[in-house]
Amino acid sequence: MEKRITLIDDEIDVVEAVSEMLELEGFTVSGFTDPKVALKLLTPDAAQVVLCDVRMPELDGLSMLDAIQHRAPRCKVILMSGHGDIPMAIEAMKLGAFDFIEKPLQSDELVEKLSLAASHIEQSPDLTSEQALPIESRVIGSSAHMEMIRNQVLALARTGVDTIINGETGTGKEVIARALHQYSARKDKAFVAINCGGMTESIIESELFGHEAGSFTSANKKRIGKIEQANGGTLFLDEIESMPISVQIKLLRVIQERVIERVGGNELIPVDIVVLAASKADLSELSQRGEFRSDLFYRLNIASLNLLPLRERKEDIQSLFRHFVVQASQKYKTRPSTLYAEQIQQLCRHDWPGNVRELRNVADRFVLGIVGEGFDLHSPPTQGTEAFAFEQQMEQYERNVLTEALIETSGNINEVSVRLNLPRKTLYRKMKKHQLDKENFKPSRDG
Repeated sequence: MEKRITLIDDEIDVVEAVSEMLELEGFTVSGFTDPKVALKLLTPDAAQVVLCDVRMPELDGLSMLDAIQHRAPRCKVILMSGHGDIPMAIEAMKLGAFDFIEKPLQSDELVEKLSLAASHIEQSPDLTSEQALPIESRVIGSSAHMEMIRNQVLALARTGVDTIINGETGTGKEVIARALHQYSARKDKAFVAINCGGMTESIIESELFGHEAGSFTSANKKRIGKIEQANGGTLFLDEIESMPISVQIKLLRVIQERVIERVGGNELIPVDIVVLAASKADLSELSQRGEFRSDLFYRLNIASLNLLPLRERKEDIQSLFRHFVVQASQKYKTRPSTLYAEQIQQLCRHDWPGNVRELRNVADRFVLGIVGEGFDLHSPPTQGTEAFAFEQQMEQYERNVLTEALIETSGNINEVSVRLNLPRKTLYRKMKKHQLDKENFKPSRDG
């Protein structure tokens, strides 16, 4: 999604410098020195971030915020304030400003706050109907693997075929299942999920197929099962590798004939469903060992999606973490915390045995400012208040580019050299200058 920024400051030098810096970071910037002109160009349906100075000759920050909220309510406002204007900026946040940033501006902090505000707009529930959201807002990640998964999801959603979703615990298999449903012709019908793990044979059979009154001791009344509830929609069977063999036989009949019988009943009930099954184990291997019915595996495996663990797609960590930070800040009604480059490096060095689920938990703790079990971000180093000189900013930018490439390639010098179009000799020289050791970017062996 395009990240559009409206920048308002009465000093032309500030507008030009900040615009250039943000455009290098991938933002689309419209800069104004006259706040009234900027307001006129903000339409009622505008959905962008407004970065505005607090103190200007004709309007102060509070007046500007009020005007934007009335004219373009879906915009997010971040105020730039000198030290003496911080009380006004804090008051503006109480009145609905997204955030404020103190001058002189620190580029990392500014980019992070703008990115978070843009993410809030993208995920706003009144943005559009849930079904119409772009798949990039549901299946998140910048890696080539996740781009392939998104394309596969859209293609399979159109066909409506039964599908197996493979992946380690916490890789987001249910997210993929829900996306397959949301982008299908069944999106307005039910999505019914059931976890097959840890259920006895009798319980899972009743859960799936339902039962008639009196079919067993505690069956006081008729119950509709999950398969019947999903009629017209999608049935998601999580941890299908845990399903008892006897229940697998009955499920096979449902998939072959699209009919069910409630427990204790004789009536054949037709069902129109798409079956999505998720497994953290290799079902093909289990079926060869006789631990999963091979005929059920082949019936389900018309199509399959294979999700890589997070440690094998570290390019996705930053975008996922920022997404979870936005969600957590909305959930806990807190201001999004700033994420620094050093913390991103920490995230990318971790092996994430719990995958995306573990990353979400870390994001929650990060937003709440608490320490929990497992991986935690350390506090970022205290940043000075003086603006970097131009040479220092360029040095920092070069270091960030090198660091990002080393993170994304897990310290593979050949890949970094190709990606940045740098001769290896030049690359090593720059790494030495910035004290970057390739070993620090390789996956740890104790995770």
